[in-house]
Amino acid sequence: MKRLILIPLFVCLACSGSFASDIESRVKAMEDILKKQQQMIDAQQKVIEQLKGELEATAKKQETLTVAEKPASPGTGPKPSGASALFGGSFMTNPYISFILDTNFYSSSINERELANRGIPGYSNLGFEQKKGFNLTAGELFLFAPVDPYFNLYATIPFTENGASIEEAFFLTTDLPQGFQVKGGKFKSNFSRLNAQHPHTWDFADLPLAYRAFLGGEGLIEKGAQLTYLPGLPFYTILGMEVLQGENEVIFNKNATGGPHGFTGFVKQSIDVGDYSTLLFGPYAMGGQTRTTTVANGAFFRGNSQLYGFEAVYKWKPSKYKSLIIQGEYMVRKQDGTLSNALGAASGLTRAQDGAYVQALYQVDRWRFGARYDRLSIFNSEYDLGGVDRQFGPAPWRATGAVELNLSEFSRLRLQYNYDRSGGDGKTNNEVYLQLILGIGAHSAHAF
Repeated sequence: MKRLILIPLFVCLACSGSFASDIESRVKAMEDILKKQQQMIDAQQKVIEQLKGELEATAKKQETLTVAEKPASPGTGPKPSGASALFGGSFMTNPYISFILDTNFYSSSINERELANRGIPGYSNLGFEQKKGFNLTAGELFLFAPVDPYFNLYATIPFTENGASIEEAFFLTTDLPQGFQVKGGKFKSNFSRLNAQHPHTWDFADLPLAYRAFLGGEGLIEKGAQLTYLPGLPFYTILGMEVLQGENEVIFNKNATGGPHGFTGFVKQSIDVGDYSTLLFGPYAMGGQTRTTTVANGAFFRGNSQLYGFEAVYKWKPSKYKSLIIQGEYMVRKQDGTLSNALGAASGLTRAQDGAYVQALYQVDRWRFGARYDRLSIFNSEYDLGGVDRQFGPAPWRATGAVELNLSEFSRLRLQYNYDRSGGDGKTNNEVYLQLILGIGAHSAHAF
C-alpha cells in the first residue's frame, strides 16, 4: 500500500520540476521582449523630443518675423528716434544704400606750399590740405538697416583718391525703456551743433575756425559709447554723455594713455517760439588726457584738456520755399600740462583760449544766401609758459559769404568766398569754392 502511494508522488515531483523550468524560460523570454520594447520606446521618445524642439524654434522665428513686420502702434513698441522714426521700424531684408558725391573747384591767393603749412598760430599747427583747382572731397557711401526690433545699424564709408575708410559704423538701440538710447561703435560725437554733421550737410564748404583750432579739420570722430536720455517734458530735452577712446590728434591723441580717455556731456533743448519758428540751444563739455604735437612746430604737449561750449539755433520756416536760420556757437578750451621742445627741455604750459562763430542763411525758393563770421581770442588771449605770461598776438578771424542753388533735394551747387585772416602772418587768404554735391539712393533724414 505504501509503495502505491509513493510512486504517484514521485511522478508528481518529477513533473513539477520540469514545469518550473519551462516557466522560467518563458519569463526570461518575455523580459527580453520587454527590454527591446523599452529600447524602442526610448528611441521614439528621443525623436519626439527632437521634433518638439524644432517645432518650438520654428514658432519663435515666426513670432520674431511677425513682430518685426507689424507697424508700430502709437504708445507701444520702440521709442521713436530720429532714425527709427524715419523708417517706421519696418522690417527690411536689404539695407538702404545711398551715395553722395562731394566735389569742388578751389582758388586761393596763397600758394599751395604756404597753404600746407598755414596753421592757426597759438592754436594748432595743422596746415590746410586743400589743393588749388579741381578736388574730389569724397564719394560717401551710406548704409542703414534695422537689425531686429532692438537695434539699428549704420555705416558711412567715404571713398577718396587715397582709398576708402570707415568714418562711422555704429548701432543704435530702439527698444530701451524710459527714453534711454545707447549708441556704440565708431561715430561722430554729438557734443556740439556741427560735429555730428557730415561735410555734405554743412551750411558752408568748410567748418568754422573754432572747430579747426580746437578739434582739427574733421571734428571729433571716435570709437566709444553714447548714452542719451529723453525725459517726458513739455518741451524737447535730451541729455547725453559719451565715453570715447580719445584718438583725436588735437585734443586727445591715442598715445595719451591706455584705454578710453575722452569724455563728453551735453544737453539740447528746443522750444517753439511762434507758428513757424523754433529755438534750439544747449551747453556741452568734454575733457580728457592730451598728448599732441599740434600746439607748435617742434613742440610736444602732455597734460589735460577741457572744452566747454554753448550752441544756439533759431529757425523760421513759414513754407517749403522760404526759411531763415541763424546759428552760433561759443567755445572755450583750457589746457594744463608740460610743453617740451625738440631737445627735451620742458616748461609748464597753461592756456585758455576761446572762439565763436555766428552765421545766417536765408532761403528763397531754390536759392539760399549765407553769411558767416568767425573769430578766435575773443575774451581769452593769454597763456602762461614757464611761469611767464605771454600774448597770443592778433586775433585770428574770417568772414564768409555764399550763395547756393538747390535744383532738388539731391543736388546742390554752392559758390563761397572766404576773407581769411587766421594765418597770423599778416597775409589775407582770399578763398573761393565752387562746390557741387550730388546724392543718389535712400538716405536718412538729417538732424534738426
